Amino acid sequence: MLNISTKGRYGLRAVLDLAVHQDGDPVPLSNIATRQNISEGYLEQLMIPLKRAGIVRSVRGAQGGYLLVKPPGHIYVGEVIRALEGPIAPTACVNEQDPEYCDRGEYCATKILWEKVRDSVAEVLDSFTLEDLIKEMDQSNQKS
Repeated sequence: MLNISTKGRYGLRAVLDLAVHQDGDPVPLSNIATRQNISEGYLEQLMIPLKRAGIVRSVRGAQGGYLLVKPPGHIYVGEVIRALEGPIAPTACVNEQDPEYCDRGEYCATKILWEKVRDSVAEVLDSFTLEDLIKEMDQSNQKS
């Protein structure tokens, strides 16, 4: 089953929170943890792969915290999910980056199905930016 773990879901929430609340100043993890009801220790662990992927950067010091590296309109949800979860792959034989060799691959009737599932999920994740999600949040808040 294709499953986005808490790592991917919480990481996306944290990055989205940064997009909403950064105003040029670093956002402390404690603020994100409080707003998102996520442990600060867990958030620290999530920031490591996000930093490695060039999505966020940290600022040390009393006024430190995290900032997005790029504007929210240039950060795609797919980037965030891949940074936290790895390549999109409903099965190992159709992994985006390194498909596992399958000796049935030449005549496997289901391989094309798994490729289409992978491609469809990737297409959706890669079609939304953080800015798109912020707009969706704003529209939802206006309705309530």
